[in-house]
Amino acid sequence: MARLLSVHAHPDDEASKGAPTVARCVAEGHKAYLVCATGGEEGDILNKAMERPEIRANLPQVRADELERSVKAIGFHELVWLGYRDSGMEGSEANEQPDCFAKADLDEAVGRLVSSIRRLQPHVLLTYSDDQQGYRHPDHLRVHDVTVLAFDRAADPDWYPEAGPVWQPQKMYYSVWSRARLTAHHEKFIELGLESPYSDEWFSRPSSDHRITTKIDIGAYYGVRREALLAHATQVDPEEKFWFGLPDDAAAEAYPYEDYILARSLVGGPVDGSADGLPLEDDLFAGVDEAGSPK
Repeated sequence: MARLLSVHAHPDDEASKGAPTVARCVAEGHKAYLVCATGGEEGDILNKAMERPEIRANLPQVRADELERSVKAIGFHELVWLGYRDSGMEGSEANEQPDCFAKADLDEAVGRLVSSIRRLQPHVLLTYSDDQQGYRHPDHLRVHDVTVLAFDRAADPDWYPEAGPVWQPQKMYYSVWSRARLTAHHEKFIELGLESPYSDEWFSRPSSDHRITTKIDIGAYYGVRREALLAHATQVDPEEKFWFGLPDDAAAEAYPYEDYILARSLVGGPVDGSADGLPLEDDLFAGVDEAGSPK
């Protein structure tokens, strides 16, 4: 039994990035944990059916309840709140709040994550890429910075001695929305005579496909994505074509994978930057010593 820790910024990120992968890991007998950095307080109500005064007035609690339902749908064994406020987008009033994640002391934020890493002892961390040109949300950028530092500091007894016995994760992955996936789904829309939500703008975004080291077959778990997304009723419109325009079976047929960049590995593998000529991984736990060996 190996252990996976996903680190995300807001409620709903865990549903849109990696939900089927996590569901497969759990189904195969592994443990999966989720750290959510913020409460998503700045997320607007994007589903008109949920635009009601009682929901608007209590949106932080509503979003927390939605995340609990998503966690259950995906199969995470535990949800950990990192405890910061949603930073909103760059330049917004929320982004200037002193208690927002983007303004948090970096070492303190890393320490909070290190505490969870040392307690949960994950073999693999899953987080956001260093290249976020397509969507530069301050909280996503911060999650990347915090997780990268925590990977090493969790194993260093000189950092956060109060956080418990040290633990060294063995691998760290970045999630990727690949150009190949967008293209395959766009072509499936056209093939089925459906209007594709993928405009030319989508294909002008920078591609990270050349950095992909790992492709996880999630065809059998594709439906988990839908269930997890729909759990976030304020954030996800069930009629939104981007999320639900393709039937699940058609989407899985077109591209039955989720893609990752192996950014750090202490156990070998096609690490980002050395992937050329090496076979792609098909397992996040490839090479992992499940017994673990904390430093």
